[in-house]
Amino acid sequence: MTIRPSFRNIHNRFLLNGVHYRFQDLFEIAYSFIKEGEDHEVAIGDFLMDWIRPNDTITLKTSGSTGSPKWITYNKQSMVNSALATGDHFGLKIGDRALHCLNADFIAGKMMLVRAMILGLEIDLVPPQGNVLVYSNKTYDFAAMVPLQVNNAFENLDRVKTLLIGGAPTSAKLKKRLSEKQTHCYETYGMTETLTHIASRIINGDTDHFSTLPNVKISQDERDCLVIEVPYLTEEKIITNDLVELKDKRTFLLKGRVDNIINTGGVKVLPEEVEAKISAHMDLPFLVGAIDDNYLGQKIVLLVEGEFPVQLLEDLKKIEQMTTYELPKAVYSLKAFVRTANGKIKRKETFALLDL
Repeated sequence: MTIRPSFRNIHNRFLLNGVHYRFQDLFEIAYSFIKEGEDHEVAIGDFLMDWIRPNDTITLKTSGSTGSPKWITYNKQSMVNSALATGDHFGLKIGDRALHCLNADFIAGKMMLVRAMILGLEIDLVPPQGNVLVYSNKTYDFAAMVPLQVNNAFENLDRVKTLLIGGAPTSAKLKKRLSEKQTHCYETYGMTETLTHIASRIINGDTDHFSTLPNVKISQDERDCLVIEVPYLTEEKIITNDLVELKDKRTFLLKGRVDNIINTGGVKVLPEEVEAKISAHMDLPFLVGAIDDNYLGQKIVLLVEGEFPVQLLEDLKKIEQMTTYELPKAVYSLKAFVRTANGKIKRKETFALLDL
């Protein structure tokens, strides 16, 4: 008889740091992490303790990158279903070796654990800071990182077969570097409401479009924003503020957020598209935004974290793909951008610090 995957049924091939654990064993390791673990292990212990409680739901906190953080309650079975969809989409197999190097306070770190428990992966835990691939010489079939971690571990990336990259935009410069690697690198699209990714696109490939996971339906609303239906997660449609171009019923091009649109001289500009053009030429963290202007209505400006070269504005004029309307008319700097707890830049809060 086939046992239906559920949060109470840990796969018998699941290993955590090389040790086999059954569902009834998780309390012991969770308690140990909470009481005696390193900082990154405490969050993992807290999540495992929530996972083994008899209630069918778990409460998750959003990162707050596009607004105030909020709490969302999900069925644990939905998290199991999400893990199964990821396994199908990326071809994960029982006994595959996975690396956990994300902050487990957030959904991406929690879901790496769920995938391992449900799919029967052998997962190793490492601190989420610095080069996360220096703790051993092992090779891994599967890992997930944020772009900063990818940069830090770049020289060792060939030890990872399949790598998911999310949590923040991947710069054009990093994408170009990744084309040199044998690792299958995927940029993911998702949010806490969708229990991490519902779509991905291969970075070191030849497409700009995201492809959805199995059984995910996509459409657009009257604003041309993405509408997501994920029956195995929730019966409700998830309406986003992300402007997209649909290629077909499973693929889409992500353009930017509708609430970030800049109207400059009557022309609508998406700052995310301008940032994508600039990112191949910038090493410093930066944002594109707008300030009020008597002539244009809104004037596009570049905001840089830290000191920038005096010729930066002239250098931007040399970017061939940049239109006149997209070109920043001024450059400003801040000592530090506003970020969420997991490192995402908070656009509106950062621009609010600009004292003009």
